[in-house]
Amino acid sequence: MSSASIITPSGARYSRIMGVGGYRPERVIFNDELVEAIDSSDQWIRERTGIISRRWAAKDESVVDMAEAASRDAIVASGLEATQIDAVILATVTHPYQTPAAAPIVATRLGVQDAVAFDISAACAGYCHGIALASDMVRGGSATHVLVIGVEKLSDFTDLHDRSTAFIFGDGAGAAVVGPSDTPAIGPTVWGSDGSQWETIAQRESWTDLRDEWAAADESGGEHGWPPILMKGQAVFRWAVWGMAPVAQKALDAAGIRAEDLDAFIPHQANMRIIDSMIKQLALPPDIPVARDIAETANTSAASIPLATERMLREGQAPHGGLALQIGFGAGLVYAAQVVVLP
Repeated sequence: MSSASIITPSGARYSRIMGVGGYRPERVIFNDELVEAIDSSDQWIRERTGIISRRWAAKDESVVDMAEAASRDAIVASGLEATQIDAVILATVTHPYQTPAAAPIVATRLGVQDAVAFDISAACAGYCHGIALASDMVRGGSATHVLVIGVEKLSDFTDLHDRSTAFIFGDGAGAAVVGPSDTPAIGPTVWGSDGSQWETIAQRESWTDLRDEWAAADESGGEHGWPPILMKGQAVFRWAVWGMAPVAQKALDAAGIRAEDLDAFIPHQANMRIIDSMIKQLALPPDIPVARDIAETANTSAASIPLATERMLREGQAPHGGLALQIGFGAGLVYAAQVVVLP
């Protein structure tokens, strides 16, 4: 038997988020533009979700385009050069290619050389999954600076005649750079899944089913369409309201932080009523700022939390260097939460 031993890498003792960036498409879509097709009203949408408007990407604007824009801002905010990034993690469910992944293309556009680059699919929890992976990579020694991106073009996958989802989704991208730290700045991640409820939020058809549908459309002279994402709203609402506050509390406990110690609460921007319910269950003091980016951005899935973080820092709603609890939850069903120090 060989006496040789494997050398293992050693990383930083701690990790932190060094900078964040965001990209919001130019086109603003107000509720009034959507209500006729679903026999609804602006008031009904506001009362049900808190959404006033959302951004939609241009027809020729891709997930890669938006991810690149947000990433450039995040790298600048981190004080690094693109050449110092050695890993790219991109969370999305709307990149239209099964392969190749979007991350290597984004890395090349940014001028990141020979970086490990891969996509992850964890829906609205994708960004928090990415932060957890990046933190472990930095501390484990497999990377020094990791770019984490959450990006979606959900307008491509929205059925504008579906009364339960037509008004919910928006487009955008958010990004963060994770690197080494001298002090703890990314807490333990509390995450998990429940695949038994996979049909609660799901693409209407699989790509194989769609192949047959498109073949039939070709024969009949019909048009091809993207498979929209559908949602069982009440089931999702109950799961989020009653299941996610305990997850958020576990993340606080794992980090050794009390609710009153927080400087910001940044939940996934799914529904204003869900956010309000979580605030009550966590017993957050009324003076702690809470992200409510959903009002003007709607639900951008993996981009939701980094976009909300970027807005809070840019507008002075949350302090640089402050403690924030972030939690993402969505299709899978999946979830992830952690306490972080804001860059």
